[in-house]
Amino acid sequence: MEVFGLTLTQIVSIVGLFLLGLLVGILIRRLISVALIILAIVILLIALGYVHPSTIMAILEELGYEASVAYAKAQQIIGVIPYSSLAFIIGLVIGLIKG
Repeated sequence: MEVFGLTLTQIVSIVGLFLLGLLVGILIRRLISVALIILAIVILLIALGYVHPSTIMAILEELGYEASVAYAKAQQIIGVIPYSSLAFIIGLVIGLIKG
């Protein structure tokens, strides 16, 4: 069976890549939202005097090692994501905008 010159397998692959891009876009948008909320909370805590900036710096230095491990894992995941696919990119953009 062919539709627009594409086989069923190709159509399923394109739809799957689109959905994957859409989900990744939504995930990125939500992670950015959470990061901004955390930043606002930290700024508010510092402004109100509940936390000193040096305390935040100490926490960030502690998290530095874990962040480097997370970065290494993210690089492995990025190697798997088919970001060169047009269907993936379209889904990613829609996920980032509408997510």
